[in-house]
Amino acid sequence: MKFISWNIDSLNAALTSESARAIMSKAVLNNLLTYQPDVIAIQETKLSAKGPTAKHLAILAEKFPQYDLVWRSSEEPARKGYAGTMFLYKKDLDVIVTYPELGCPEPMDSEGRMLTLEFDKFFLTNVYTPNAGNELRRLPDRQIWDRMYASYLMELDRVKPVIATGDFNVAHTEIDLAHPENNRRNAGFTDEERQGFTNLLECGFTDTFRHLHGPVEGVYTWWAQRVKTSKINNSGWRIDYFLVSDRIAEKVVTSEMIDSGDRQDHTPILLEIEI
Repeated sequence: MKFISWNIDSLNAALTSESARAIMSKAVLNNLLTYQPDVIAIQETKLSAKGPTAKHLAILAEKFPQYDLVWRSSEEPARKGYAGTMFLYKKDLDVIVTYPELGCPEPMDSEGRMLTLEFDKFFLTNVYTPNAGNELRRLPDRQIWDRMYASYLMELDRVKPVIATGDFNVAHTEIDLAHPENNRRNAGFTDEERQGFTNLLECGFTDTFRHLHGPVEGVYTWWAQRVKTSKINNSGWRIDYFLVSDRIAEKVVTSEMIDSGDRQDHTPILLEIEI
């Protein structure tokens, strides 16, 4: 099977805007279709609490006629038009959809950060992990999230193998970002967040990119929009992942990044697995 994950940073903009960046986003979406994935996991949809509008649904139906979709949006007491996740999955797939809540400090569970598809032989779960925030204000809550998320994946894993994907908002090791020396206490590269990711892997999960490619350097999934030369200079971070239960790691065929051209921010990632 083939899966793609992408933090789209506003589905509405990607579907309806005609800005230069939106045009680049549309090109990425069109490129994703050429891979003919079974499932596309999307993070940071930034839709309203009511979800996709009729216009969004019409565009998605035209662009992805072979796919059904499920979504989850931020709702009170969380901010409006914030975070959010979505799955597009082929219509012939037999899945059960769940909308997990971890019991984390509010408003984290209200921000639409998780969706899970249950297949006959495995779970596929989509996550947009909370950022630790400016001045690390949200770091204590983020640490609780990391523990609760690991517990959730372990609960799934006791039933059947797990594929977990999304924007995890952490560069795990020094080779997962271009300038570790300058980011020691920045959100996404604190010791606490990195240890949280280590703890997650130690619960029985494999980082599929590292499993296949080893300690290769200079391969990232995110480049800061605010720094015009970040992508040109490849000054990026690897913060988007496909994880799998250890016992199915050897079934992974491909785990790689999909080229998003000149578009900065996140690039999509691809997983192929014989499952």
